[in-house]
Amino acid sequence: MAVQQNKVSKSRRNNRRMHDSLTPANPNECPNCGELKRPHHVCAACGHYNDDEIVAMTEEVDLEDDAA
Repeated sequence: MAVQQNKVSKSRRNNRRMHDSLTPANPNECPNCGELKRPHHVCAACGHYNDDEIVAMTEEVDLEDDAA
């Protein structure tokens, strides 16, 4: 079993952990609808990517009216 030979100081320990923190998200505005989206991803609101419609968005269907 591994046993440390010398005490690791708080400074050395914290320097090792310096890059483990999470980075904040970097949302961009969709040029088509203006919603925030992740860079280099299809917009979830309108389905556009790079000024092209990639995913055809359908209208929401109200299940209560449709079932009756």
